[in-house]
Amino acid sequence: MSKLKKLGMYLFLSVSAIISIFPFLWMITSATNISADVTKGRIIPGTHLFDNIRNLFESVDISTALLNSAKVSVSTTIISLVIASLAGFGFEIYRSKARDAVFSILLLSMMIPFAAIMIPLFQMFAKISNTAPAIGIDTLSGVVLPTVVTAFLIFFFRQNAKMFPKDLLEAGRIDGLSELGLFFRVFVPTMKTTYAAAGIITFMSSWNNYLWPLIVLQSPENQTVPLLISTLGSAYSPDYGVIMTAIVISTIPTALVFFFMQKHFVAGMTGSVK
Repeated sequence: MSKLKKLGMYLFLSVSAIISIFPFLWMITSATNISADVTKGRIIPGTHLFDNIRNLFESVDISTALLNSAKVSVSTTIISLVIASLAGFGFEIYRSKARDAVFSILLLSMMIPFAAIMIPLFQMFAKISNTAPAIGIDTLSGVVLPTVVTAFLIFFFRQNAKMFPKDLLEAGRIDGLSELGLFFRVFVPTMKTTYAAAGIITFMSSWNNYLWPLIVLQSPENQTVPLLISTLGSAYSPDYGVIMTAIVISTIPTALVFFFMQKHFVAGMTGSVK
C-alpha cells in the first residue's frame, strides 16, 4: 500500500471516529453545564456536574429506575439465553422434516413490526391481569415476558451451532449423558463466546427498550430509566443539564458490560468456537 493511500485511509478513519464519538463526548460535556449552556450548544466542559447530579437525585427517583431496569435487563438476558440457545441447538442438531419449515416461519416473524402487535399484546396482558396480576399490566414481569426471546437470537444461536463440533456430542452420548446433559455440560461451555455476544446484544436491547415499557408500566415506582429520562424531557421547562446527566448515568451499565466482554463479543459475532 502506498503512503498516499495509507494516509487517505487513516484520514478517513480518523474523521469517521470523530463523527461517531462526538455525540457521546457532547453528552458528557453537557452533563457538566447548566441548561442554558446546553441549549446554546456549548462544547467546553463546565463546573456544574455535581449540581446536576444533586438536582437529578432530588427531582426524580433515579435509583429505583436503575434498579427496575437492572431487574428487567438481567432477567430478560438470562431467560433469553437459555431458551434461545436451546432452540438454536435443537434446530441445528436434531433433524426432522418439519424443522426447516418451522424455522422459516420463525424467521418470517422478524418481518412483523412491533407496532402491529402492540395493541393485541396489551389487550392480552390486560386480560392476564385479571387472573394473574403478578405478570400483567404495570408489572416488571409484563415487560420481560413479551421480549424474552426473539427470532433473531434463535437464528444467531443456530448459525453459531453449525460450527459446533458434532463429535463432542457423540462422545458425550457414549459416556452416558442425556440430551439435556449434552446441552448444559458440552454445548454451553464450548459456546461461551456466542453466549457473551448474545448476552451483550440482549442486555443492551432490554436496557434501552422504551415503547413496550411505556405502554405496560403505569406506576411511577415501576418506571425504567428510558421512561424516567422521557419524563424529564417532557417537563414544562426541561433542565437539559440534568437530562444529560441522567443519560450519562444510564449509559454506564451498558458501557461496562460491553467493555468487559468486548473480546468475547467480537469472537462470538465472527462465529468462533472455543
